[in-house]
Amino acid sequence: MFETLTRVYKHKAAHSAAVLKLRGAEIDSVGALSVVPVLTSQQSVFGAEIFGVNWDERISTEMVQQLVKLQDKYAVLIFRQTGLDDARHIAFSKQLGDKLEINPFFYGRENDRVGNPLLFDVGNIELDGSLVKPDSRRWHHSMGNALWHTDSTYHQNRSKYSLLLSHGNPISGGSYTHFADTRQAYSDLPQHMKDELEDLIVEHDFWHSRKLASPIIYGNPTERGKALKPPAYHRLVQIGPDGRKTLFLAAHAKRIVGRSFEDSQKLIWHLIDHCTQQKYVFSMEWLSRGDMVWWDNRQSMHRSNPYQEGMTARDVRRSTVVDDGPFAHGADVSQRDQI
Repeated sequence: MFETLTRVYKHKAAHSAAVLKLRGAEIDSVGALSVVPVLTSQQSVFGAEIFGVNWDERISTEMVQQLVKLQDKYAVLIFRQTGLDDARHIAFSKQLGDKLEINPFFYGRENDRVGNPLLFDVGNIELDGSLVKPDSRRWHHSMGNALWHTDSTYHQNRSKYSLLLSHGNPISGGSYTHFADTRQAYSDLPQHMKDELEDLIVEHDFWHSRKLASPIIYGNPTERGKALKPPAYHRLVQIGPDGRKTLFLAAHAKRIVGRSFEDSQKLIWHLIDHCTQQKYVFSMEWLSRGDMVWWDNRQSMHRSNPYQEGMTARDVRRSTVVDDGPFAHGADVSQRDQI
């Protein structure tokens, strides 16, 4: 497992090319929209850049429905130079689901740079406008975002969508978000592995992934911290909105119900390695203020580049739409009690 961490999450800059230069595809037209797929094969498509949305106006119900259909197909949608501000970012997110996740690290407007509990500040800027300092607690907290993960799997009511909007990108140091297709990765597994995984339930723990990324700071969470963020339980194999089976996986995955911690971690990291092979992964480069990426947490994993010394200001903010689908609340109580 630790060899995997060293290999996959080494703190270095990612690709220098923009995402669409990695493995480009022909432009497709869907109504008034132009769609540029990122990864394409005979079996699957994953990720697309979308043009033609008028972000200056409230998005119509018909356009939202069209975008959701594209989201179900591609799992990750990229929009460039949207011009959205915080209010319109939140408004569009609310058109995609009835409930947005509340930022658990929001301690009042006077203590939060963004000043809104519906937005997660995942930039590298402090409240006073200075850059996050190396070895600060926030610096170490960001290391967990550099592990392959799915947002909020440690909540019993899991998330459905995440929408990450740039308010400013680094002039130097680079800024990328990387995505992995967990649908095609599942499809390519041998049948005996699919049979083994079919009924497994996984314990997801926020503190587990933070400890993996920064054991010095997060090696011993307080009892209060553990009480505020208890583990959650979800089926490993799920059905995505497009009807295909997918792996619901993350670095937050600590243990498989009924298995030892060691055996669980061995299988979990084997699957993460499988899902993050180059053929399932693309990297989005943040090019301009207003760039936004909207991904489906139910059928993808992602990670960011970690903060680096020498990186200039990166101001990105995320909204998270809570899932309301058939698998939204994970495994039931009787199944959780098997641990």
